Amino acid sequence: MKALAIAATGMSAQQTNLEVIANNVANINTTGFKRSRAEFADLLYQTDRAQGVPNRGGELPVPEGAHIGLGVRTIAVRNLHIQGSLGQTSNPLDLAINGRGWFQITGPDGETLYTRAGGFNLGPNGEILTLDGYQVQPGLAVPAGTTEIVINKSGEVFAEIDRQPAPQLLGQITLANFPNDAGLEAIGDNLFRETPASGQPVAGFPGDVGFGVVYQGYLEASNVDAVKEITELISAQRAYEMNSKVIQTADDMSGVISQGIR
Repeated sequence: MKALAIAATGMSAQQTNLEVIANNVANINTTGFKRSRAEFADLLYQTDRAQGVPNRGGELPVPEGAHIGLGVRTIAVRNLHIQGSLGQTSNPLDLAINGRGWFQITGPDGETLYTRAGGFNLGPNGEILTLDGYQVQPGLAVPAGTTEIVINKSGEVFAEIDRQPAPQLLGQITLANFPNDAGLEAIGDNLFRETPASGQPVAGFPGDVGFGVVYQGYLEASNVDAVKEITELISAQRAYEMNSKVIQTADDMSGVISQGIR
């Protein structure tokens, strides 16, 4: 009985859906986190009768055929790169992007990685680093004796140094854009990696055309909506229960047949 296998694919799909929702909820307070959504597609169909073919010679084509679906499968878990809300922290090294763009990070192997989590800090030599110790591109160093760091919306970094009347321009933080943000590979620690699906990065400065602006003293919150996730959770639970009921019903029908044979 195919209903058993079909319903089993439905239960497997809803289990994947539940895991995606669970990950969203687990990261509801993760800085710069982007929620995911499971995408599904129907499986191949078994054709019992083809449409568009005459039933007999000289007759009109059959208007509708008989195609029986064989279930569902997961085809993607899509990251939804929607802007999260900005929360004020008053920490001068907390940066949030309002709009498109990614901070560029130098990874442990020298690879360029990308993040929306702008909770930065200073290294032992004044470098601007992520909380995991990766350097923010371009490599800027805050000189000794700095009393205040000012970063404007264009990403320009100024240092007010003791006994110097004017702030010193240290450089400008750059951002990167991708043709397809959803194609980036999430590797954990709020970091993403370029892939052939994402396309080549396009670098620019905050405030340029197509790039967002930088806010100092703010962090971008997760874009997970608790109410929406609860709704999705209930929907996944109901779908799982319905597929389970199909399996139970199919098993009962098979039992009726086997008892009739005996």
